[in-house]
Amino acid sequence: MSVLKVIEVLANSNESWEDAAKNAVTHASKSVNNIRSVYVNEQSATVKGGEIDEYRVNVKITFEVK
Repeated sequence: MSVLKVIEVLANSNESWEDAAKNAVTHASKSVNNIRSVYVNEQSATVKGGEIDEYRVNVKITFEVK
């Protein structure tokens, strides 16, 4: 039996929501081992000059606790 834990991470990107999710996993993996999955909980963006300036995601990252 495995014990899993879920953390919530906020991340951003100037490129896309997908890139923001990748940034969340990359940053979390610096301090968390055994990441199993990422769930995109919420997406948003900031707008400047009538165009999207920054993509933001709120993700839930699941990892195994040993």
